[in-house]
Amino acid sequence: MKSSLAIGLACAGVLAAGTVWRQALPGYHYHFPGDYFSHSGFRTEWWYYTGNLQTSGGKRFGYELTFFRHALSRDRGSGSVWDVPDVWLAHLAFSDINGQRFYHTERLNRPGPGLAGADITRGLIWNGNWFSRWSDGGRRQQLQAIANDFRFDLNLVPVKPVVIHGEHGISRKGPLPGEASHYISFTRLRTQGTVELHGERQMVEGFSWMDHEFFTHQLTADQVGWDWFSIQFDDGAELMLFRLRRTDGAADPFSAGTWVPATGAARPITSSEFRLTSEATWRSPATTGVYPVRWSILVHPLNLKLQVTTPLAAQELSGGPPASPAYWEGAIDIEGTRQGHPVRGRGYLEMTGYAGKIGM
Repeated sequence: MKSSLAIGLACAGVLAAGTVWRQALPGYHYHFPGDYFSHSGFRTEWWYYTGNLQTSGGKRFGYELTFFRHALSRDRGSGSVWDVPDVWLAHLAFSDINGQRFYHTERLNRPGPGLAGADITRGLIWNGNWFSRWSDGGRRQQLQAIANDFRFDLNLVPVKPVVIHGEHGISRKGPLPGEASHYISFTRLRTQGTVELHGERQMVEGFSWMDHEFFTHQLTADQVGWDWFSIQFDDGAELMLFRLRRTDGAADPFSAGTWVPATGAARPITSSEFRLTSEATWRSPATTGVYPVRWSILVHPLNLKLQVTTPLAAQELSGGPPASPAYWEGAIDIEGTRQGHPVRGRGYLEMTGYAGKIGM
């Protein structure tokens, strides 16, 4: 699912009257590596990396690096560096699990003289000195990001082919045409590299997950937020689930997910096939938002029963501009059974709308 900023970017500018954007509609045919990069005909898109890493000595870290593009006009302008057809936002977060500290920052740029963008010819998605560099047709990716307290340089190699979520080329979020996104993921990226925290540099390895979505409309007026899970099991399978929450507190019927077995084709999961139950919460001292931080998950057709916990409750991104609503994004641990056999894993959880409504 993803978004985090869920586009507080709407405050960044006003669309020109009569602007016509492409809609995420059934029948879209993906072409790679082109669809890994930018789609200027759609109003919004993002590239979303999360991962669980550790050192050889067992120190655990989590990270998030996200690049957002939000279009203000379909008119590409005169070509001047002062034109602002798009705004580019980026989020960066780092979880020091052993130290029980969470760090985050963000930035907003216009494309301007190369300040931010996505360029397939260079295989690059960037915002300032934060970037994702793609090579070998997407079979290798490099992430680099630098903040005041931390930095990382990571090399990512997909273990599996890209996954297309939903059916007929779209991940539907509502009943009307265009209330959907085109949504792809690399669900298991073997990750190696370095992290530096307060000047201490360490080698790390683990697994990452990358989402890329592009769309023009997504949430409907009576959807206030979502809960999104990406889970990587130790046996090589993955699970993505998102629950859209309505104003009355009920789960929206367009909630959905994807099961990716260790080998073989991915399988869509409908809202009637899974259930999420909150079992414990954490209250943010910064926003007073109350976030579920312990969950049970049932996926009926897989006979999958999971307990989800987090090793660090305080993983809320807050304190940005007024256009940036707060949300929770952090590392999680998973234990449970599938077909009666024990399973374990790690992943990431995103929760929006608990400290104010998200709108897209």
